[in-house]
Amino acid sequence: MDPAQTEEFTEFMLGRWSILVRFGYGLTGDVGEAEDLAQTALARACVAWPRVRRADDPDAYVRRIMVNSNRSRFRRRRVAERLTESPPDVAAVGEARPGEERPELVSALMGLPAGQRAVLVLRYWMDLSEDETAATLGCSAGNVKSQAARGLAKLRLDPDLVEGGRHGER
Repeated sequence: MDPAQTEEFTEFMLGRWSILVRFGYGLTGDVGEAEDLAQTALARACVAWPRVRRADDPDAYVRRIMVNSNRSRFRRRRVAERLTESPPDVAAVGEARPGEERPELVSALMGLPAGQRAVLVLRYWMDLSEDETAATLGCSAGNVKSQAARGLAKLRLDPDLVEGGRHGER
């Protein structure tokens, strides 16, 4: 890349970092994994920057890289979870503080299939339109609608999310 493209990418990266980490957190439920996912996506976008900047929506292009990287990460590493007496402290991430999200919601999202989780995170957590979500995921708006409906239906059945659920914290 020439110096002008390098500066353009640097501005793009710095302006999107916290948003991408927040999106990654919605996909993974883990701040460290979210940061790794955002870093991977930005590294791939940097390599392909001339193509990314020509895209209709460079943000959707990078979010798509994140969705695909998350799927690949999940397929590659299926590591057993390690149970501890208490949950670890969650570090703050820029303006978006994922640790402040409802842990019940994050847990319920992690229980959804990857496609439904990606749609719900993009539509309702990242506040994208159906068309923006479809562009990010490379699918139709109808698919976004059906995946969102299925995902929301599953979340409505989660006892921790239902009003007066077993934790009684509502």
